[in-house]
Amino acid sequence: METEVAKLLATAIAIVAGAIGPAIAIGLIGSKGAEAIGRNPEAAPKIQTAMILAIAFAEAIAIYALVIALIIKFV
Repeated sequence: METEVAKLLATAIAIVAGAIGPAIAIGLIGSKGAEAIGRNPEAAPKIQTAMILAIAFAEAIAIYALVIALIIKFV
């Protein structure tokens, strides 16, 4: 019984800790990308491409945290 509670708590901590960083990163990337496009609208396609790529890499970190949380929960 106690080990199940510990697993659930560890799962929750893993997903929360693994989601905070990428969430902040995606917010900053979006903010700075919008700011850059506002300053130089002609460069919007290049900025948007780099921004989407950076967001994808940040999101991958959150997916890794989800995988770790699922491993903790079910193993």
